[in-house]
Amino acid sequence: MEAIVTWYESGIGAWLPKEVFCFLVSMVPLVELRGGLIVAKLLDIPLLWANVICIVGNIVPIPFILLFIRQIFAFMKEHGILVKFVEWLERHAEKKSKGQERGEFIFLWLFVGIPIPGTGAWTGSLIASLFRYDIKKASLAIFLGILTATVLMDILSYGLLGLWF
Repeated sequence: MEAIVTWYESGIGAWLPKEVFCFLVSMVPLVELRGGLIVAKLLDIPLLWANVICIVGNIVPIPFILLFIRQIFAFMKEHGILVKFVEWLERHAEKKSKGQERGEFIFLWLFVGIPIPGTGAWTGSLIASLFRYDIKKASLAIFLGILTATVLMDILSYGLLGLWF
């Protein structure tokens, strides 16, 4: 994350506000809110403002994934566009979703909320869409997961005392 901040400060930081940069980082798959909050801390954005920016940035892509990813993947496969990448994403989602048959709400919440590599709102949304979870339940579970990840990342990036000061 420090390399990303250095890149930002040495180039686009001259014209792109640091808050917008954190918002955009939070939208990127695999990096998401977790990376956005670390970047926000490194750029000295106050915790509460960083939370708002990163949560909203992480949420923006989710409805599109939940509603359209199956159709997009089908189109891409049909037209030979990044087929191997689409198949890898589908395999990744399937592998990550093992054991989710029962308790899919809790599974999805924890999957999105526990900040470990390969988890997060993007992959959680992909799993929910590919396995046809109820969209309302999936959206709530993903949102709760984002909030859980926010609290955990606040503690990790801002420190426990940073939550109160």
